[in-house]
Amino acid sequence: MLLELKRIQVPPGQRVLLQDISWQEFETILEDLGEHRAARIAYDRGILEIMTPLPEHEDDKEIISDLVKALLEELDIEFRCLGSTTFKNQAMTQGIEPDQCFYIKNEARIRGKKRLDLTVDLPPDLALEVDITSRTHLNIYEALKVPELWRFDKGKLQINVLQDGRYVESQESLSFPRFLLIEVIPQYLEQSRTTGRNATLKAFRLWVREQIQQK
Repeated sequence: MLLELKRIQVPPGQRVLLQDISWQEFETILEDLGEHRAARIAYDRGILEIMTPLPEHEDDKEIISDLVKALLEELDIEFRCLGSTTFKNQAMTQGIEPDQCFYIKNEARIRGKKRLDLTVDLPPDLALEVDITSRTHLNIYEALKVPELWRFDKGKLQINVLQDGRYVESQESLSFPRFLLIEVIPQYLEQSRTTGRNATLKAFRLWVREQIQQK
């Protein structure tokens, strides 16, 4: 299996599906692939997906992540950003690597931990998926009980919040209530393509401060 896996080359923007993968094989594959890699994985009850994102996917992910970090900093909220950490639950035989994720409300409860296991640890408060090259595995995020999932696709931001074990599309973020992020995040992301990252983040921080003063 490992020899065959090493021979698999996944071009950017493409994905490979492997079937009948046991949990132990999934764990072994994760270890073999290592943490420092471009490919992302999703595991759902025996089906393993390996996907390599396009560069534009990474660009959007980084800018959106920077905007979220700036918002948290302006609100003076402690957070932990764990990138594409592998989140898994053996009891549910499911695992996922988001494009980005944040511990916000529950940051203090995982502060300093180097390894997380969702059979004992809380899931991230917010996960981000940029869907230019991949499909978002909503059912896996639901099973892992991630409270909030953002999907960015084709220039639009969709906010999903967990209600009774299922995601419901929402106009407002659980983590950032009263901020019109569905409209604002895509606007500043688009602005970054012409004015650059730093100028965009400065403008966004000013907008956040204005919103705080109005509230």
